[in-house]
Amino acid sequence: MLTVQEVSGIPLFSDLPAADIERLARVAADIQLAAGEFAVHEGGEGALFVVLSGRIEVVKTFDGIERTLGWRVPGTIFGEVPITLGSPFPGGYRAAEPSRVKRIEVQQYYAIASVSKDVAQKVNALARERLGGLQAIASEPQKPRVTLIGHRWDTACADLRRFLARNQISFDWVTPDAPEAAALVSGSRFDGPVARLTDGTIIEKPEVRDLANRLGLQTSPHAAEYDVAIVGGGPAGLAAAVYGASEGLRTIVIEREAPGGQAGTSSRIENYLGFPSGISGDELASRALQQARRLGAEILVTRSVAAIDPAKHEVTLDGGDVVRANSLILATGVSWRRLGIEGMDRLIGKGVFYGASRSEANTIHGQAVHLVGAGNSAGQAALHFAGHARQVTLVVRGARIEDSMSHYLIEQLRAKSNIEVLVQTEIQSVHGDTHLTDVEIRDRVSGAVRRHDCGGLFIFIGADAETGWLPADIASNDRGYVLTGDDVKKAGRWSQSRDPYLLETSAPGVFACGDVRFSPVKRVASAVGEGSMAIAFVHQYLAQKG
Repeated sequence: MLTVQEVSGIPLFSDLPAADIERLARVAADIQLAAGEFAVHEGGEGALFVVLSGRIEVVKTFDGIERTLGWRVPGTIFGEVPITLGSPFPGGYRAAEPSRVKRIEVQQYYAIASVSKDVAQKVNALARERLGGLQAIASEPQKPRVTLIGHRWDTACADLRRFLARNQISFDWVTPDAPEAAALVSGSRFDGPVARLTDGTIIEKPEVRDLANRLGLQTSPHAAEYDVAIVGGGPAGLAAAVYGASEGLRTIVIEREAPGGQAGTSSRIENYLGFPSGISGDELASRALQQARRLGAEILVTRSVAAIDPAKHEVTLDGGDVVRANSLILATGVSWRRLGIEGMDRLIGKGVFYGASRSEANTIHGQAVHLVGAGNSAGQAALHFAGHARQVTLVVRGARIEDSMSHYLIEQLRAKSNIEVLVQTEIQSVHGDTHLTDVEIRDRVSGAVRRHDCGGLFIFIGADAETGWLPADIASNDRGYVLTGDDVKKAGRWSQSRDPYLLETSAPGVFACGDVRFSPVKRVASAVGEGSMAIAFVHQYLAQKG
């Protein structure tokens, strides 16, 4: 507990009346920090801190790389910017050695500031000074971690762009005919994409996993065994990782591309609790990823699962690595359903896309684009693209979108002058040699067919569970969705004397959550809830197992 002498010895409070000093000593938190422990993380709620002993390092993450901005020594304060602006902490404050700090809550600070103009003036002056420093840092030109040189319609280049964007890696993309291309990669051939890293390294035709390794992303497990291995890094998998790691379980997530899953390709999620202005799928995934890593979970990217042994709880990865765990969680989500039109497959990545992430907007500036689908994902993408494309057309098979799209989205679509909704229509054919140029749209009522210029075709016609790779020990229904809990018993696939846990599959100790699980509810919020619930059942299973 703080003493009156300690509080009065802090320069900021030394002139306060004795009663206020005594009150501060009584109500302020006295926090002991071990080396490496955070007093507050970046994005944390506002408060005012005073360093009593030790040394505090100020850190902030830029483009996935942590940077030290300064230090706080005994007698100095931090938190003046959040206190002044009513904002979260712009950086994190971590003990560089065993340290002791005093935390003064916002209400406690304002109670002091209301009776001491001197304290308020000093804090405000320091806040202005620190804001100037933050502005100077923000104005520094940030070099992209990767510069990609590749043709617009090169599918390998498109795959790399999508991978970097979804993993929150900053990059520039230039085409080989751009004036700066030759200087960037002098002597390289342009028969495929070329990547240039910040240290000048040139990689011709880079493989995604090689690029991930060079950028410091984890692609191999660090431990010999885990308490829980999670297959899939969508909202359900990341929620399970956050709760698993926070509760002390050795946790690993295996993701074949980038965290976020199908939700990560959503340009805007408007109805997720706690985000009144909405949040993009990749931003939500990025925050969850940072949270999971901070709590100690390992996140593997660019690794596909080749096989699962449910009895041993082993996961064999592509390349032969084996992840061993005491329990498994399947959170593999679903994959976009394909549109069965002749010639479509050859144009995938060359103007035809399944789903749409925010990064795709860079490729359709000023063009006419078409979206197939009538669900929320299609509506969100249409709104996002409307700010970039000349014209956005929603192609809908049904007679009305009100049956499948949320009301708030429909109202926003109607307010956009460059969005058109064509009901009772379907794509009949696609055209283009090296890339998509035109689509033919058929009116399902009259049979009339019209040809339209098209700079991008984005398809949102539902999704299916791709679980054919799972072993027979893990039961699924006729559509591939994994059975859990009572559904396992009803199917006659449970062999244990105890009842299966709610999210447990037909293989004991193997759980399923999110969209891959047989359930009528398919929402981001429900996936997050099931991911956290799965960890509760993992704890019960491990305790029962002994």
